Amino acid sequence: MAFEGLITRLNMLFNDMENQPEDDHELLEQIHLELMQMKATGQPMPQDLVDFEERLNAEFQKRGRTPPASGA
Repeated sequence: MAFEGLITRLNMLFNDMENQPEDDHELLEQIHLELMQMKATGQPMPQDLVDFEERLNAEFQKRGRTPPASGA
């Protein structure tokens, strides 16, 4: 998976969150899965994405939910 492709998909998901806030939980799950796929390929995670993943996991906890399991 190309890093640029991941960034493009993440940007699209963030745009969707802005335009469809009622679907934010589903979009958070999709973002989490994108990050898990990147990890599964063995690609190094830039620190900003590591920090973002920690904030994402905290958001799931705040909502009383668990992040989805990786499909990889």
